[in-house]
Amino acid sequence: MQPSKLKLVDEKQLYIEWEDKSGTILSLHKMRALCPCATCSTSRLSQSKSYIPILLTNQIQVAKLEVVGNYAIKIEWKDGHNTGIYEYSSLMRYVDEKNSLEAI
Repeated sequence: MQPSKLKLVDEKQLYIEWEDKSGTILSLHKMRALCPCATCSTSRLSQSKSYIPILLTNQIQVAKLEVVGNYAIKIEWKDGHNTGIYEYSSLMRYVDEKNSLEAI
């Protein structure tokens, strides 16, 4: 399923309206903390399970949001980080796994 609308909410959340008119709200802080790029993924693997990332304000603010093909969203963060591509299926799975709109 693809989004029909993307909207930033209060500079803290991303609202996604899907083709079926259902909506998902995702925390930008958690999205950045779970960035799927190779650098961030590798860094997370080296941390302990109890590690809590502390992110600066510009690390969780969106500079640019773009759709990648028909499968993902790419976010450029205000600190310049822009290599994470968030696949729709992953975003939807995070919500389904936690049974919460703010799961990721």
